[in-house]
Amino acid sequence: MKKLIYIPLLLLLINCDVQKKPLFVAIENIKVNKATLLSVELTAAAVFFNQNDIGGTLKSDNIKVYVDDAFIADISSEAFPVPANGNFSIPLKVVAPLNEIFENNKNGMLESILKAAQSQKITVQYKGTITYTALGFSYNYEIDQTQEVKIKL
Repeated sequence: MKKLIYIPLLLLLINCDVQKKPLFVAIENIKVNKATLLSVELTAAAVFFNQNDIGGTLKSDNIKVYVDDAFIADISSEAFPVPANGNFSIPLKVVAPLNEIFENNKNGMLESILKAAQSQKITVQYKGTITYTALGFSYNYEIDQTQEVKIKL
């Protein structure tokens, strides 16, 4: 009797497609949500398409954020659930104190501030690894996305 239960379960698992790597689409909607004299808040979304019949989990680990080539913060997250057969995104948010940006870019900070004030734009770069896991399979995505972002002061 137990064999009758295992056979349909085995057939279901064989027919399900779980070995395809979900497709990384892009880092989208990079925005400066808040810019004050004390800190800068940036948000973005890492967009993927899961082509598998079974979902999994996605985790961002040690994504570095740069503003005008100055390192400002690392982003790490808990595992996000991934839906089967569909588009999904994970939020990326960082709040960086301006004194930290200054410490990491002492030589070019004044230049960056003047450039940002004049053009009201900054260059934001996300660089790191996002890992997808499902049923024992694991795939890493190397992220390196740069975008010019308007500042709303």
